[in-house]
Amino acid sequence: MFTAIVIISALMLRLWFIQIVNGPGYRSQSENNRIHLLKIPPFRGMILDRNGELLVNNRPSYDLYLLPEDINDKKELLKTLKLLVNINPEQVEDKLKGIPRRYAYKPKLIKKDMERDELAVIESNLFNLPGVMVEVSPQRNYIFGNFASHVIGYLGEISEKELKSGKYPDNNSGDFIGKSGVEAQWESYLNGIAGGMQVEVDAAGRRLRVISNKPAVPGLDITLTIDKDLQLLAEEKLEGKKGAIVVLNPNNGQVLAMASSLAFDPTIFIKGVEKSEWEKMISSHSFPLQNRAISGQYPPGSVFKIVVALAGLEEGVVDPEEEIECPGYYILGNRTYNCWQETGHGAVKLHRALKESCDVYFYKTGNRLGIDTIAYYAKLCGLGQKTGFELDNEKEGLIPTTEWKLKRWGVAWQAGETISASIGQSFVLVTPLQMARLISAVFNGGRLYQPKIVLRIADDKDYVYQFTPTLVGEIGVREENLELLKKGLFAAVNDPQGTGFSASVDGVSIAGKTGTAQVIGIDTSRAIGSEGETPEEFKDHAWFVSVAPVEYPKIAISVLIENAGHGGTVAAPIARDLIAEYMDIHQ
Repeated sequence: MFTAIVIISALMLRLWFIQIVNGPGYRSQSENNRIHLLKIPPFRGMILDRNGELLVNNRPSYDLYLLPEDINDKKELLKTLKLLVNINPEQVEDKLKGIPRRYAYKPKLIKKDMERDELAVIESNLFNLPGVMVEVSPQRNYIFGNFASHVIGYLGEISEKELKSGKYPDNNSGDFIGKSGVEAQWESYLNGIAGGMQVEVDAAGRRLRVISNKPAVPGLDITLTIDKDLQLLAEEKLEGKKGAIVVLNPNNGQVLAMASSLAFDPTIFIKGVEKSEWEKMISSHSFPLQNRAISGQYPPGSVFKIVVALAGLEEGVVDPEEEIECPGYYILGNRTYNCWQETGHGAVKLHRALKESCDVYFYKTGNRLGIDTIAYYAKLCGLGQKTGFELDNEKEGLIPTTEWKLKRWGVAWQAGETISASIGQSFVLVTPLQMARLISAVFNGGRLYQPKIVLRIADDKDYVYQFTPTLVGEIGVREENLELLKKGLFAAVNDPQGTGFSASVDGVSIAGKTGTAQVIGIDTSRAIGSEGETPEEFKDHAWFVSVAPVEYPKIAISVLIENAGHGGTVAAPIARDLIAEYMDIHQ
């Protein structure tokens, strides 16, 4: 009898402990086994070109998740999944490591955007895969592949560092956010707000019913200033080359096209890039992730003569009617500086010096001015500083001064360095975007606008942002000097003797300036190949900047092709085709 009482008392005590003491915990666990809380990702805002053509939208993605709490044998499950969907068990293992107990009921993404056959296999085996879930989410769809990839950018999974930064309050682990370009810069507009759903599931994880549902709020659509057809043509012209093309509206700073080559496919980042592939990409000498239009820094070559001519006129050291003799070389001290025209240009005035790009004329002009005066006007023209472009990673280039060299190198500026700088060599560095804005300013009355890429951002009812021009500075030179400059640049394209004649288009008045920039830092022992040829990486960069039509400019173009040779031969015809295309549409 006593034994029976003891046993019954023990059972009662155990029952009390289970029901009263641990009851709430078991009840919570039971509910979590029965009810799953699912996040509803929002549709990301679409991206359109200036004419309303879709560039980026969304499509369904079937994603594979694991629910840690429901997994019985992790190793066996991962082994099975590897056979079914070709996952990397080690990587999945790393993702599941160290998950706190309180997050054990939160699904963990292990494979995004499964193929159709993978989805079919998972769905047919779902009953035998405890802890495995398939959810549908919006997948970014880059309609034209690598179209404007450096401008539009790409998405990537949010990192722990980004989550802790507080900049992404509406995102959780596993979410994809903008990592570069427009996708990153306007993340807060494009992202949207996630919704949530409570669903009842059975023991196999199959959905029985929806208990509650909070819809996601989609992101806002963004319309770019980019013209899709012009952008496609610019990218076509860069195919197989390294370089950049920038097309601006010279009257307000709108970017009509911005192409950089080599480009990249933004889709690969959504599915996840292997570490080895990422390291290969960022260490490549082709720099496919670099937007050369804004972060490529190059010697401008003879395009810089625009600045030197303007400085000479403003300072009174250049008389447009003065003839300067060009025998094909210029001697300063014990060094000879050659003109590109070996036989020389003879007696040259400003107009012809611009038209035929006489080096000796600008050697002598630069020597009269001095590097600090040249630098002063270069900075007035917006060089040596960022343009204020809306995307990240813009570089400021370099306009050297005597003070800069002394501070940077600890040695005084040399007179010969001024000679080289006068034709855009020496330490002078610019970006293609800066040069597009420079030629714009010459022909729009001297105004420097902040280049912009977004035309409008819209919600269901109204625009939350609309483009307005931002004037950031003015060159502040005399109108008559700008007119002299414009006439010389017009002749460079329209006179058969002009270096930019290959950019001429029948019926369209075009002005421009060619440039052929030597690669800095050539080791002459490596610059000549075994057969006496210069390796491609040591060949000159080809430049051409232009506007059209001259009387009322609608378009300004900067073309830079790396290691391609002469600007008049390589870069000018590219600008010609872009102008012809644009003017044909916008007559």
